Amino acid sequence: MGNMETIFIFLGFMAGAVIGSFINAAAMRTVAEKKWWGRERSVCDKCGRELNSFDLVPVISYLVLQGRCRTCLSVIPPRHFIAELTGGILGAFSVWYWGLSAPLFFSFIALFFMLFHSLTDIESGYIYDSWAIASAVVSLLARIPGGLPALIDGALGAILGFALIYAIVLISGGGMGTGDAMMMIGIGALMGWKLTILSLYLGFMTSGLIVIPLLLAKKINRKDAIPLGPYLAAGCILAIFTGRYIFDYLGLSLGWPWSNI
Repeated sequence: MGNMETIFIFLGFMAGAVIGSFINAAAMRTVAEKKWWGRERSVCDKCGRELNSFDLVPVISYLVLQGRCRTCLSVIPPRHFIAELTGGILGAFSVWYWGLSAPLFFSFIALFFMLFHSLTDIESGYIYDSWAIASAVVSLLARIPGGLPALIDGALGAILGFALIYAIVLISGGGMGTGDAMMMIGIGALMGWKLTILSLYLGFMTSGLIVIPLLLAKKINRKDAIPLGPYLAAGCILAIFTGRYIFDYLGLSLGWPWSNI
């Protein structure tokens, strides 16, 4: 690994950690029905002290402060650190995996929106339609350099993703929320129709690997509300990094940008 590659990977980690920090704040404020844009400043959840730049360095501040507020010494919720670290790791891995390319840009779009949907779904059980639509719009705009075939692929992915989950919503009689279907619009527009199918498959497989053992251990029961958003997000991220190998094995090609490497 050359020096420049190491620098780019480090910058990828920092960019991902910054995205994780921002998205965590935006998600929590959205759930709390507070503004996350403009000049709204972050404060300690317990004592209300306005946080300064020393408190807000992604990953590092949490470690230096040992997970506690400098003023009141109350415990900082671990989700802040987890979101930042997750964003950093995925950012670094994306740079290492894709290099400076169009798929790298799409990977960071996925990181941005998938992390937001996961956090709001875990925190409140709700996926926000406005953010789902925004992810679809951003993804389709990002596809413009790929030309009309890339736009059609994104549109088909959005339609297919929504239709498959909405069909499950109808069949389940309300057992699933329409927010999951809205989330799939954004995933489909980002991934294209082939990777949308793979994303759904990997998402459901991931949920099964986690939920079934919890059911068997009686940590949860069938009547518990289980957020699907984080698993759909996991499926999307896994498809980004495994899709080209799986479809190469199947003898199928992927559309732009995923065929750009």
